[in-house]
Amino acid sequence: MYRSFLRVMQEGSLSAAARALGSTQPTVGRHIAQLERALNITLFIRAQGGLTPTEAANALLLPATEMASLAEAMERVACSQGDGIQGTVRITTSDVIGTEILPTIFAEMVKLFPKITLELVLSDKAQDLLNREADIAIRLFRPTQTQLIARRIGNIDVGFFAHKEYLKTQGTPTTLADLNEHRLIGFDKVTNYIRTAEKTLPFSVDKNNFCFRTDSNVAQLALIRAGAGIGICQVGLASQDKNLVRLLSDDFNFEMDTWVTMHEDLRKSPACKAVFDQLVNGLLNYVN
Repeated sequence: MYRSFLRVMQEGSLSAAARALGSTQPTVGRHIAQLERALNITLFIRAQGGLTPTEAANALLLPATEMASLAEAMERVACSQGDGIQGTVRITTSDVIGTEILPTIFAEMVKLFPKITLELVLSDKAQDLLNREADIAIRLFRPTQTQLIARRIGNIDVGFFAHKEYLKTQGTPTTLADLNEHRLIGFDKVTNYIRTAEKTLPFSVDKNNFCFRTDSNVAQLALIRAGAGIGICQVGLASQDKNLVRLLSDDFNFEMDTWVTMHEDLRKSPACKAVFDQLVNGLLNYVN
């Protein structure tokens, strides 16, 4: 019933909710009526334009979302308890790790565990695991939530890089001050992580100095590879492209503390444990 409730809240009508659920309008309507009777409240006001949630419905949205997330997590654990390691494991990480590092690790993982299904969520939200939006997270900061199991991978080094062709036409900076004369690639929005990182840098960062601004690390890497300008890149990724040249390594070398984390409720899931261990091993090989 709560799944029908959540879909109606999202879609605004019984018919749209039914389509999203792969169900029928009468079935969804019956679920809503049953929930209203069970709780003895009115959840929606019926109107020509659809359904308008009441204050009671809005108050129930968060606990219903938490129930749905918990049920999905329980289903994933239950699926992994059969013969052999099987089930669905949902992983969240940043876009650049998800697209540049994990595919090779995943390819090896499914050879070892062919019955496992992997889902990948590209996100930097720190609350993914607590909200049960994912089972395992790879993060570039130390987790602080006590409900999480965490394994430190080590530091991922990053530095300034540019394409050889860019340096041929624009010259090579020899000091940090020289960067002011170059096309720089950087972020668009200032996040808490960026504010914290800035405190350890030997120079100030002003996004107004960037010629190209994007919060996607994948897009920044693509711009560096295309010769659009100078940007920051993981040293391990840049080493895979002979056309990329590291710049000012004596002046700038930033390290990102890398962790693999999992909600403690999933520690008894064979599938989650197997994926967790394989991610740790694969990332240790990448870092080292």
